[in-house]
Amino acid sequence: MNATQLDHLVIAAATLEAGEQHVIEQLALDEQHRPVRGGKHAGMGTHNSLLNLWGGSYLEIIAIDPQAPAPTRPRWFGLDDPATAERLQDGPFLAHWVVRLPRPRQLARWQQQYPQRIAPVMPMARGDLHWHISVPDDGALPGWPGQPSQPMLDAHGVLPTLIQWDTPAHPSTRLPASGCALKCLRAFHPQAELLREPLRWLGADGLLQLDATLVEPTLVAEIETPAGVRTLK
Repeated sequence: MNATQLDHLVIAAATLEAGEQHVIEQLALDEQHRPVRGGKHAGMGTHNSLLNLWGGSYLEIIAIDPQAPAPTRPRWFGLDDPATAERLQDGPFLAHWVVRLPRPRQLARWQQQYPQRIAPVMPMARGDLHWHISVPDDGALPGWPGQPSQPMLDAHGVLPTLIQWDTPAHPSTRLPASGCALKCLRAFHPQAELLREPLRWLGADGLLQLDATLVEPTLVAEIETPAGVRTLK
């Protein structure tokens, strides 16, 4: 199976302004290297800001759009989860990551073959950008099926969402240079050993360093910036 590729990191925020300020402070960005507004996500009730990362990836700051009508389904990335809302009281955080499936493989077809392992795939659009993305019906972050009679393994954002772009140019090519590049993505999870096989199956095990922890699951990104290497979490 072709390996997946890192597409973008996801910062969850109560507001875009709070998320932008968090990224600016954590990465010590100057006026010339800051997130730019992306747009609205019809049907999800969210909007975003974006920061280019070298190598065909980017950082997404995402928040509930207060001007959008409430969606008819749960928002993606667990934004409607009370636990997420509680955590956001302490400020924005690195909640998730997204990997893209290279063509000629078809994400929708792959999901149909493995519906227990891959969440339903939704077509999405923002302006002239079009893509397909895996989103659980309950809006939660991806989990992994356990053994029969066992509950779904809660990966807490460590297992990635899958995306496939239907437009020739990747969104990162439209973003201004930020001088930032992802050096390392690390994940910490109490059940790290159980997550290694799902990551291998998804072709994403080479994209992050996974370690066990006795505390809360966490994602940490080390990013090279004009001010040196900074940590974003």
